[in-house]
Amino acid sequence: MKKILVTGGNGQLATCIKAIEKEVTNLHIVYTDSSNLNITNSESVDLFFSENSYDFCINCAAYTAVDLAEKEEGKAILVNETGVKNLALACDKYNTVLIHVSTDFVFDGYKNTAYNENDQTNPRGIYGVTKLKGEFAIREILTNYFIIRTSWLYSEYGNNFMKTMLRVSKDRNEISVVDDQIGTPTYAIDLAMAIFKIINIETNAYGIYNYSNEGVASWYDFACAIFDECNVKIDVKPIKTVDYPTPAERPKFSVLNKSKLKSNLNISIPHWRDSLRIAMRNFNSN
Repeated sequence: MKKILVTGGNGQLATCIKAIEKEVTNLHIVYTDSSNLNITNSESVDLFFSENSYDFCINCAAYTAVDLAEKEEGKAILVNETGVKNLALACDKYNTVLIHVSTDFVFDGYKNTAYNENDQTNPRGIYGVTKLKGEFAIREILTNYFIIRTSWLYSEYGNNFMKTMLRVSKDRNEISVVDDQIGTPTYAIDLAMAIFKIINIETNAYGIYNYSNEGVASWYDFACAIFDECNVKIDVKPIKTVDYPTPAERPKFSVLNKSKLKSNLNISIPHWRDSLRIAMRNFNSN
């Protein structure tokens, strides 16, 4: 039986991993959060790994407050760079395969075709910079790793765009959403399933991989689809990014090419609309 460590245990992705854990056999999964594993402290990380033996570490811990990171650069560095480096050093020392979740924010969004894993990175904000530096640390330290870049993560758990749209629609009859940022919504349950598949196929095709759902959308498209799936009548108005300024710059285009993941790891990927339908059904049944 493989033993798996999951960091960031209270976050959205880790919660999704926990939700589908029962569907996966021959895995013993241990969940941690900052209260029992402070990844920013190298001594604590080393001690934790020395007392336990893990085949895989799934790093779901991250500083993800994209706008706040512009003011809290130190905190973002601690979690997204220093913490990742500490985990990579421990994984190297204790023979653990690291599966690290990264982001489309490592790209600047100036392309107009889907990004592949070898495209030039050029993050435009502190969040993206610190996530990219975390990737660099892994690549410098480890050989046996999977870095999974994903985008627009949502689910029935945690805080995310889908739940925000549903919440604001309860007391508003009109909402404005940007339509000139293009990417792909990714159902966190699908990503969790893909991670389990990587573990179970026992591959040594290590490296960087893109994972998002199939298809292309703007945030406006995503919002309209959410309301369509739950039959909410609300006037969704498309606006431009310039009309909705934020402290951190978002990639204008961050569609991810998943060819490498599909060919190397033989993982099938659902379309984002199909997954949204499932997410909405699960959310409404809770």
